[in-house]
Amino acid sequence: MNKLTAKEAVKKLQAEYYEEANRAHEEGKLVAWVTSIAPREFLEAMDIVTIYPENHAAAIAAKKGSMEMIEIAESMGYSADICSYARVNLGYVEKGDSAAGKVPYPDLLFCCNNICDTVTKWYEILSRRLNVPLIMIDLPFGFTPQPTDHQLEYVVGQFKNAISQLEAICKKPFNYQRFEESMHLSNQAALLWKESMEFGKHKPCPFNGLDFFNYMAQIVCSRGNEKAVEFFTLLRDELAEKVARGEGYLAEEKYRILWDGIPLWYNLRIMNNTFKENNAVMVGSTYPDNWAVTYDTTDLKSMAKAYMGNFSNREFTFRFHNMLRMVRDYSIDGVVMHSNRSCKNQDFAQYALAREITKVTGVPVTIVDGDQDDPRAFSEAQYVTRIQALFETIDRSRN
Repeated sequence: MNKLTAKEAVKKLQAEYYEEANRAHEEGKLVAWVTSIAPREFLEAMDIVTIYPENHAAAIAAKKGSMEMIEIAESMGYSADICSYARVNLGYVEKGDSAAGKVPYPDLLFCCNNICDTVTKWYEILSRRLNVPLIMIDLPFGFTPQPTDHQLEYVVGQFKNAISQLEAICKKPFNYQRFEESMHLSNQAALLWKESMEFGKHKPCPFNGLDFFNYMAQIVCSRGNEKAVEFFTLLRDELAEKVARGEGYLAEEKYRILWDGIPLWYNLRIMNNTFKENNAVMVGSTYPDNWAVTYDTTDLKSMAKAYMGNFSNREFTFRFHNMLRMVRDYSIDGVVMHSNRSCKNQDFAQYALAREITKVTGVPVTIVDGDQDDPRAFSEAQYVTRIQALFETIDRSRN
């Protein structure tokens, strides 16, 4: 893998990931469907193959296949108002194939509701339809800057119960040695991921930030094993070398952009072209930053706090200060917020965030309408118009 670029390596690793998952299922290994920011270290400890319906749904959209799955789900009575990841996945369950290929059906489900409440009902539906056990980790919303001891004890209790459930499902004792190894590997990968993203602070920026939405697949799917550490070491070293050479993604870097929210998986082309044609580079995003999950590997309370802490599970003040930090640290000229029809949990505060960020920093913000997987909610012309208006606002502020 060291002979490959990071972009080549992630494509190879993701292809291998799906191939290995299907092969493992055929060989009788247990397969779990898992939410994206769940503590997969518990599953790694039991040698369970993990599949991420959100990641698969994004891949289906990128291959222009999301509408087929969505239409199947909606024909079954699922509302167009629910998350398009859920609709794509429920359509996939019905059809059993997709534009992004097949993934094996699960033997168990592992759901963590730190990303949204939709996953709770989505995974309950999957459990009933597929007749498989569901392990649910309920992570309380962070209404205060720090979680209370009571909340942490509540989550640790669920971790311990999950261990008992896994032992019953797998019919073997929990492998605490592999669990500890997986926690260390998870932390290593998360630190390397964060270090890689922080190269966006450099001028010129050494990468196209849109690529990080693809690299993110590895921090989702492989966090907690050796492959993730190997890949993110490659990415970190590749970017460090570019910075040392003074190499930027663009020959002329006119606008440094921060992206907030999930990307338009079905139209990454328009995101890339609209930036590149205007000498703009996405140097950072609040979304991939969610997976920089680190904790004290000797303390389950620390692990509980870390998994409670992603920005969609935190109160407004945290989100504001996190974005303010990124605007300042990454020398941001303008912010693009994707008002994602599917993801109310991430988007509910965007108008207030936009107002406060501009008020405090003077940095302009534009909000674009769309959806992560449903192209019916997106207008390419409107998107281009709003991005162009952002660039014009930045230009006026410089004069």
